[in-house]
Amino acid sequence: MRVAVLVYGVLYVVIEVVGYQLEQVSWPEITPLDVATALTNAFLTVAVLVAVLVGIDVAGHRWRRHLRAVALERARLALDAWTSPESLTVQAWRPEPRALPAAVPPAAARSAQAGHTPGRSAYADNAYARQAWSEDAVRDASGRLL
Repeated sequence: MRVAVLVYGVLYVVIEVVGYQLEQVSWPEITPLDVATALTNAFLTVAVLVAVLVGIDVAGHRWRRHLRAVALERARLALDAWTSPESLTVQAWRPEPRALPAAVPPAAARSAQAGHTPGRSAYADNAYARQAWSEDAVRDASGRLL
């Protein structure tokens, strides 16, 4: 059905173009050369129209193929985003804990209690030794230290 309509359209265009060109010459003075020229111009017009239609059809196929490729690429990227999700950041509803005050380093505290100035000792403090009694116990006047 489609082909029949196209053939009818082509024949209609050819007859109209031939009739228009023969009318320009005037009917009593028509020669075979005028008829051949009219037919040639008509078929040239049909060929140009067919070339334009085929070009539009080819461009449409390429455009559809391009759109399909773009859709497939988007689908692939969406699938990659779902298969390897990034970690989620969750905001806590509780307030941040308050910061603790900075502590004095243990070696500096002991040397400050003992009256030493930092940097005078050649050795570092023993991390495993601990003082069994306080410094004030030696000066205890009552002598109750056992």
